[in-house]
Amino acid sequence: MTAAADPKQSDLLSFSFGDSPELADELLALVMNGRKTATCYSPELETDELSKIGERQIVLDGHGEKACVIEITAVDFARFCDVSADFAFLEGEGDRSLENWRADHEAYFRRQGVFSQDMKLVCEQFRVTKRFS
Repeated sequence: MTAAADPKQSDLLSFSFGDSPELADELLALVMNGRKTATCYSPELETDELSKIGERQIVLDGHGEKACVIEITAVDFARFCDVSADFAFLEGEGDRSLENWRADHEAYFRRQGVFSQDMKLVCEQFRVTKRFS
């Protein structure tokens, strides 16, 4: 994540979901239509501080353009193997099942070179507070 360039929002981190422009746009669409209200990441892959409840962040599209601002509403920790079906549903991806979540996220974390069943994840919930378009 990097600090946003807009002086009004220079203190907000900005990021895009996923690991490709296509995945960023796909996941952003789920956020914008209200289906995706949660995300997770490996703290091994992040260089910034962990998110805090109430923190706002700018979500970028696959081209690096500002799309919306989210506010973190919950932060929890879980091992990959312990992520719940409820959390998988909130992530809003695929058919929203835990099985689909596990398959997609295992593939993602394998691409990042950090996957294990026992890996620690930061599990966040959020809400959209501003849209840029």
